[in-house]
Amino acid sequence: MWRYGNRLIVVLGGLLSLGFVAGVEAEAATVRIGVVNSSSDAPMYIAEKRGYFKQEDIQPEFVTFDTAAKMIAPLGVGHLDVGGGGVSAGLYNSVARGIGIKIVADKGSMPPPYGFFQLLVRKDLIDSGKVKDLKDLKGLKVAITAVGSTADSLLNEALKKGGLKWGDAEVVTMGFSQQVMALQNRAVDASITPEPSATLAVQRGVAVRFGMGDEIYPRQQVAVLLYGDKFIKDQPELAKKFMRAYIRAARDYNDALKDGKLTGPDAEKIIAILNEKTSIKDPNVYRSITPNGVNPDGKVFEDSLKKDLQFFRDRKMIDGNITVEEVIDHSFVAAALKDLGLYQPRK
Repeated sequence: MWRYGNRLIVVLGGLLSLGFVAGVEAEAATVRIGVVNSSSDAPMYIAEKRGYFKQEDIQPEFVTFDTAAKMIAPLGVGHLDVGGGGVSAGLYNSVARGIGIKIVADKGSMPPPYGFFQLLVRKDLIDSGKVKDLKDLKGLKVAITAVGSTADSLLNEALKKGGLKWGDAEVVTMGFSQQVMALQNRAVDASITPEPSATLAVQRGVAVRFGMGDEIYPRQQVAVLLYGDKFIKDQPELAKKFMRAYIRAARDYNDALKDGKLTGPDAEKIIAILNEKTSIKDPNVYRSITPNGVNPDGKVFEDSLKKDLQFFRDRKMIDGNITVEEVIDHSFVAAALKDLGLYQPRK
């Protein structure tokens, strides 16, 4: 009798160690993720669809925002665990004011040839010969999404390449979709526009690509993955699991890239996921645009962040003495790479 009882204890112990008894599985941990339903959210959607979150016992809860800037406050107070968006002066100022947020990984960058932010110029200005070179941007009205943004800094780099300085072009701010209409109506002369709006403007015949983002500003860090401070401190192991799933998905995304397009070995499957999860429902759009880059080994381009922060600081947009080093935490990427190794492209 003792032997059978002992065996029962061993069997039950084994079942408990696997996280279930009598077929009841361990409950997955919910992670609240802020998204804007754009293509740069691809790794999160891929991780969900391909089961990478499930394998880490994560139940993703996606919360949609119309702009990434609106994620900052919820991340700071723990209403969101993970978010992502553009690197801006506002992000640095929020951290300087004590809001607990860390940049933990790349979410959207422009390694050549993935310049998904582009300088567009109205086609009639090109056809007439009024605009032939970057120096001809002087005096033109150029649309960007927001001051103190990565688009702001990208325009600054374009002006410098034309021998100009900030202020030599008239800057107006508007949303991406509005930029296409403004170019068509001749309300602006040029714009710093991301995909897919850039391709839409070119296909409509209202604008010409005058400079790809990766040519104007190679490896600019445009968007980043953010962790809230409470997620980092209260659930560090879960934060590591999330990063492991995210990096695996980012590698799948990279396997779908080829020569500046979504035409790699896994492209059609990745496009199907993006069609399902984002606002773009035409697969041909994804086949024609220049997609954003995402580092398959996770880390952000720190030199770009430092360059943009200095640009914001020079324009008196930064409060205090915040540094890039204070905002970045690559420990979760390091933990993921320890388990996964460095990226090996699919052959």
